[in-house]
Amino acid sequence: MTAPLPNPLNTADPLVLYGETFASRLLLGTSRYPSPQVLENAVKQSNPGMITVSLRRQGTSTAEAHSGFWDLLKKMAVPVLPNTAGCHSPKEVIATAQMAREVFETSWIKLELIGDDYTLQPDTLRLVSTAETLIKDGFKVLPYCTEDLILCQRLVDVGCQAVMPWAAPIGTGQGPLNPYALKLLRDRLKVPLLVDAGLGLPSHACSVMEWGFDGVLLNTAVALADDPVAMAKAFAMSVDAGRTAFLSGAMKAQQSAQASTPLVGTPFWHQS
Repeated sequence: MTAPLPNPLNTADPLVLYGETFASRLLLGTSRYPSPQVLENAVKQSNPGMITVSLRRQGTSTAEAHSGFWDLLKKMAVPVLPNTAGCHSPKEVIATAQMAREVFETSWIKLELIGDDYTLQPDTLRLVSTAETLIKDGFKVLPYCTEDLILCQRLVDVGCQAVMPWAAPIGTGQGPLNPYALKLLRDRLKVPLLVDAGLGLPSHACSVMEWGFDGVLLNTAVALADDPVAMAKAFAMSVDAGRTAFLSGAMKAQQSAQASTPLVGTPFWHQS
Protein backbone atom coordinates (compact mmCIF):
# COMPACT_ATOMS: atom_id res chain seq x y z
CA MET A 1 0.00 0.00 0.00
CA THR A 2 1.30 3.44 -0.90
CA ALA A 3 1.95 6.12 1.66
CA PRO A 4 -1.01 8.23 2.88
CA LEU A 5 -1.66 11.38 0.91
CA PRO A 6 -0.22 14.59 2.38
CA ASN A 7 -2.51 17.60 2.45
CA PRO A 8 -0.51 20.79 1.78
CA LEU A 9 -3.54 23.11 1.91
CA ASN A 10 -4.56 22.16 5.44
CA THR A 11 -2.73 24.88 7.35
CA ALA A 12 -2.89 27.66 4.77
CA ASP A 13 -6.46 27.14 3.61
CA PRO A 14 -8.45 25.03 6.08
CA LEU A 15 -12.10 24.07 5.84
CA VAL A 16 -14.02 25.92 8.54
CA LEU A 17 -17.55 24.87 9.50
CA TYR A 18 -19.45 26.38 12.43
CA GLY A 19 -16.18 27.91 13.60
CA GLU A 20 -14.32 24.59 13.68
CA THR A 21 -11.36 23.76 11.44
CA PHE A 22 -11.02 20.46 9.59
CA ALA A 23 -7.96 18.79 8.11
CA SER A 24 -9.42 18.16 4.65
CA ARG A 25 -12.13 19.39 2.29
CA LEU A 26 -13.08 15.79 1.55
CA LEU A 27 -15.74 14.12 3.71
CA LEU A 28 -16.08 10.36 3.32
CA GLY A 29 -18.94 7.96 3.95
CA THR A 30 -18.47 4.60 5.69
CA SER A 31 -21.07 2.32 4.07
CA ARG A 32 -20.95 -0.35 1.34
CA TYR A 33 -17.22 -1.07 1.57
CA PRO A 34 -16.15 -4.68 0.92
CA SER A 35 -14.74 -4.99 4.44
CA PRO A 36 -13.87 -2.92 7.51
CA GLN A 37 -10.20 -3.22 6.57
CA VAL A 38 -10.80 -1.70 3.16
CA LEU A 39 -12.72 1.14 4.80
CA GLU A 40 -9.88 1.76 7.23
CA ASN A 41 -7.29 1.76 4.45
CA ALA A 42 -9.40 4.14 2.33
CA VAL A 43 -9.63 6.56 5.25
CA LYS A 44 -5.90 6.37 5.86
CA GLN A 45 -5.13 7.06 2.21
CA SER A 46 -7.49 10.01 1.78
CA ASN A 47 -7.25 11.72 5.20
CA PRO A 48 -10.87 13.00 5.17
CA GLY A 49 -11.90 15.90 7.33
CA MET A 50 -14.89 13.91 8.65
CA ILE A 51 -16.44 10.49 8.16
CA THR A 52 -20.20 10.04 8.03
CA VAL A 53 -22.03 7.33 9.93
CA SER A 54 -25.68 6.27 9.95
CA LEU A 55 -27.50 4.71 12.90
CA ARG A 56 -30.32 3.39 10.72
CA ARG A 57 -28.73 1.68 7.72
CA GLN A 58 -27.94 -2.00 8.15
CA GLY A 59 -26.68 -4.74 5.86
CA THR A 60 -24.66 -7.93 6.10
CA SER A 61 -22.10 -6.79 3.52
CA THR A 62 -21.42 -3.32 4.90
CA ALA A 63 -18.83 -2.11 7.35
CA GLU A 64 -21.59 -1.09 9.79
CA ALA A 65 -22.63 -4.71 10.20
CA HIS A 66 -19.19 -5.74 11.47
CA SER A 67 -19.14 -6.31 15.20
CA GLY A 68 -16.08 -4.10 15.62
CA PHE A 69 -17.36 -1.16 13.59
CA TRP A 70 -17.69 1.21 16.52
CA ASP A 71 -14.19 0.32 17.72
CA LEU A 72 -12.94 0.93 14.19
CA LEU A 73 -14.37 4.43 14.18
CA LYS A 74 -12.47 5.25 17.35
CA LYS A 75 -9.29 3.68 15.99
CA MET A 76 -9.35 5.82 12.85
CA ALA A 77 -9.45 8.98 14.99
CA VAL A 78 -11.32 11.03 12.38
CA PRO A 79 -14.14 13.39 13.42
CA VAL A 80 -17.49 11.61 13.04
CA LEU A 81 -20.47 13.21 11.31
CA PRO A 82 -23.59 11.20 12.19
CA ASN A 83 -26.38 11.34 9.62
CA THR A 84 -30.10 10.73 9.58
CA ALA A 85 -30.09 8.57 6.43
CA GLY A 86 -33.29 6.57 5.95
CA CYS A 87 -35.52 9.02 7.82
CA HIS A 88 -38.79 9.96 6.11
CA SER A 89 -40.36 12.26 8.70
CA PRO A 90 -39.20 15.11 10.92
CA LYS A 91 -40.03 12.98 13.97
CA GLU A 92 -37.69 10.21 12.76
CA VAL A 93 -34.96 12.74 12.00
CA ILE A 94 -35.12 14.39 15.41
CA ALA A 95 -35.17 11.08 17.30
CA THR A 96 -32.24 9.74 15.26
CA ALA A 97 -30.24 12.93 15.71
CA GLN A 98 -30.76 12.88 19.45
CA MET A 99 -29.68 9.23 19.64
CA ALA A 100 -26.62 9.98 17.52
CA ARG A 101 -25.66 12.81 19.85
CA GLU A 102 -25.69 10.40 22.77
CA VAL A 103 -23.87 7.57 20.97
CA PHE A 104 -21.13 9.65 19.33
CA GLU A 105 -20.99 12.45 21.89
CA THR A 106 -21.19 15.12 19.21
CA SER A 107 -23.59 17.89 18.29
CA TRP A 108 -22.75 17.54 14.58
CA ILE A 109 -25.47 16.07 12.38
CA LYS A 110 -25.89 15.61 8.65
CA LEU A 111 -29.58 16.20 8.13
CA GLU A 112 -31.24 13.85 5.64
CA LEU A 113 -35.02 13.93 5.31
CA ILE A 114 -36.05 11.77 2.37
CA GLY A 115 -39.16 12.72 0.40
CA ASP A 116 -39.02 10.19 -2.44
CA ASP A 117 -37.91 6.56 -2.22
CA TYR A 118 -36.99 6.32 -5.90
CA THR A 119 -34.68 9.33 -6.26
CA LEU A 120 -33.94 9.70 -2.52
CA GLN A 121 -34.63 13.38 -3.08
CA PRO A 122 -34.88 15.44 0.11
CA ASP A 123 -38.30 16.46 1.37
CA THR A 124 -37.85 20.10 0.50
CA LEU A 125 -41.19 21.12 2.02
CA ARG A 126 -40.27 20.00 5.53
CA LEU A 127 -36.49 20.25 5.44
CA VAL A 128 -36.21 23.87 6.54
CA SER A 129 -38.44 23.57 9.58
CA THR A 130 -36.69 20.35 10.61
CA ALA A 131 -33.30 22.03 10.34
CA GLU A 132 -34.56 24.94 12.43
CA THR A 133 -35.78 22.55 15.15
CA LEU A 134 -32.41 20.79 15.30
CA ILE A 135 -30.49 24.06 15.43
CA LYS A 136 -32.64 25.27 18.32
CA ASP A 137 -31.81 21.99 20.06
CA GLY A 138 -28.12 22.78 19.85
CA PHE A 139 -27.11 20.79 16.76
CA LYS A 140 -24.58 21.90 14.16
CA VAL A 141 -26.65 21.02 11.12
CA LEU A 142 -25.26 20.16 7.68
CA PRO A 143 -28.40 19.74 5.56
CA TYR A 144 -28.46 17.49 2.50
CA CYS A 145 -30.64 19.28 -0.05
CA THR A 146 -31.22 19.88 -3.73
CA GLU A 147 -29.52 22.64 -5.70
CA ASP A 148 -32.60 24.91 -5.45
CA LEU A 149 -31.47 28.44 -4.60
CA ILE A 150 -34.54 29.42 -2.57
CA LEU A 151 -34.42 26.24 -0.48
CA CYS A 152 -30.73 26.72 0.27
CA GLN A 153 -31.26 30.37 1.18
CA ARG A 154 -34.07 29.45 3.58
CA LEU A 155 -31.80 26.89 5.25
CA VAL A 156 -29.25 29.63 5.79
CA ASP A 157 -31.96 31.96 7.06
CA VAL A 158 -32.94 29.54 9.86
CA GLY A 159 -29.35 29.17 11.04
CA CYS A 160 -27.55 26.59 8.90
CA GLN A 161 -23.97 27.82 8.64
CA ALA A 162 -23.24 25.46 5.74
CA VAL A 163 -25.38 23.78 3.07
CA MET A 164 -24.87 20.51 1.20
CA PRO A 165 -26.62 20.45 -2.21
CA TRP A 166 -26.55 17.32 -4.33
CA ALA A 167 -24.88 17.10 -7.73
CA ALA A 168 -27.18 14.24 -8.78
CA PRO A 169 -29.34 11.66 -6.99
CA ILE A 170 -27.50 9.66 -4.31
CA GLY A 171 -25.43 6.78 -5.59
CA THR A 172 -25.88 7.51 -9.29
CA GLY A 173 -22.35 8.74 -9.95
CA GLN A 174 -23.61 10.97 -12.76
CA GLY A 175 -21.72 14.05 -11.64
CA PRO A 176 -23.14 17.60 -11.65
CA LEU A 177 -26.37 17.49 -13.67
CA ASN A 178 -27.18 21.19 -13.25
CA PRO A 179 -23.94 23.21 -13.35
CA TYR A 180 -25.88 26.45 -13.82
CA ALA A 181 -27.81 26.02 -10.56
CA LEU A 182 -24.73 24.95 -8.61
CA LYS A 183 -22.68 27.89 -9.87
CA LEU A 184 -25.58 30.22 -9.05
CA LEU A 185 -25.63 28.87 -5.50
CA ARG A 186 -21.92 29.54 -5.15
CA ASP A 187 -22.38 33.06 -6.47
CA ARG A 188 -25.33 33.95 -4.25
CA LEU A 189 -24.66 32.22 -0.93
CA LYS A 190 -21.79 33.28 1.30
CA VAL A 191 -21.78 30.28 3.65
CA PRO A 192 -19.65 27.18 3.02
CA LEU A 193 -21.13 24.90 0.37
CA LEU A 194 -20.25 21.21 0.12
CA VAL A 195 -21.48 19.06 -2.75
CA ASP A 196 -23.10 15.95 -1.32
CA ALA A 197 -24.26 13.00 -3.45
CA GLY A 198 -24.07 12.07 -7.11
CA LEU A 199 -20.35 12.42 -7.76
CA GLY A 200 -18.85 9.43 -9.55
CA LEU A 201 -15.40 10.45 -10.76
CA PRO A 202 -12.52 12.44 -9.28
CA SER A 203 -12.95 14.85 -12.20
CA HIS A 204 -16.49 15.60 -10.93
CA ALA A 205 -15.07 16.57 -7.55
CA CYS A 206 -12.35 18.65 -9.15
CA SER A 207 -14.91 20.54 -11.25
CA VAL A 208 -17.12 21.62 -8.36
CA MET A 209 -14.07 22.64 -6.36
CA GLU A 210 -12.90 24.74 -9.33
CA TRP A 211 -16.30 26.47 -9.22
CA GLY A 212 -15.59 27.57 -5.67
CA PHE A 213 -17.33 24.93 -3.57
CA ASP A 214 -15.77 24.43 -0.18
CA GLY A 215 -15.75 20.65 -0.11
CA VAL A 216 -17.37 17.41 -1.19
CA LEU A 217 -18.93 14.47 0.60
CA LEU A 218 -19.03 11.12 -1.15
CA ASN A 219 -19.39 7.44 -0.42
CA THR A 220 -20.55 5.18 -3.24
CA ALA A 221 -17.98 6.37 -5.78
CA VAL A 222 -15.23 5.17 -3.46
CA ALA A 223 -16.86 2.18 -1.77
CA LEU A 224 -17.98 0.51 -5.02
CA ALA A 225 -14.79 1.16 -7.00
CA ASP A 226 -12.73 -1.88 -7.98
CA ASP A 227 -10.02 -0.48 -5.71
CA PRO A 228 -11.68 1.71 -3.06
CA VAL A 229 -8.39 2.60 -1.40
CA ALA A 230 -6.83 3.95 -4.60
CA MET A 231 -10.07 5.71 -5.52
CA ALA A 232 -10.23 7.41 -2.13
CA LYS A 233 -6.74 8.77 -2.70
CA ALA A 234 -7.67 9.89 -6.22
CA PHE A 235 -10.67 11.84 -4.90
CA ALA A 236 -8.56 13.48 -2.19
CA MET A 237 -6.03 14.58 -4.79
CA SER A 238 -8.77 15.91 -7.09
CA VAL A 239 -10.35 17.93 -4.28
CA ASP A 240 -7.01 19.55 -3.49
CA ALA A 241 -6.32 20.17 -7.20
CA GLY A 242 -9.71 21.80 -7.72
CA ARG A 243 -9.32 23.99 -4.67
CA THR A 244 -5.84 25.07 -5.75
CA ALA A 245 -7.13 25.90 -9.23
CA PHE A 246 -9.95 28.00 -7.76
CA LEU A 247 -7.58 29.94 -5.54
CA SER A 248 -5.17 30.42 -8.43
CA GLY A 249 -7.71 32.24 -10.58
CA ALA A 250 -8.29 30.49 -13.87
CA MET A 251 -7.95 32.32 -17.18
CA LYS A 252 -11.16 33.34 -18.91
CA ALA A 253 -12.23 31.23 -21.86
CA GLN A 254 -11.70 32.86 -25.26
CA GLN A 255 -13.78 32.54 -28.41
CA SER A 256 -10.77 32.52 -30.73
CA ALA A 257 -7.21 31.22 -30.64
CA GLN A 258 -4.69 33.30 -28.72
CA ALA A 259 -0.96 32.99 -29.40
CA SER A 260 0.91 31.60 -26.42
CA THR A 261 4.33 32.68 -27.66
CA PRO A 262 5.62 36.27 -27.91
CA LEU A 263 6.01 38.04 -31.24
CA VAL A 264 9.54 39.29 -30.50
CA GLY A 265 11.88 37.90 -33.15
CA THR A 266 9.07 36.85 -35.48
CA PRO A 267 9.52 38.06 -39.09
CA PHE A 268 7.45 41.20 -39.69
CA TRP A 269 5.40 39.57 -42.45
CA HIS A 270 4.02 37.07 -39.87
CA GLN A 271 3.01 39.74 -37.34
CA SER A 272 0.00 41.20 -39.14
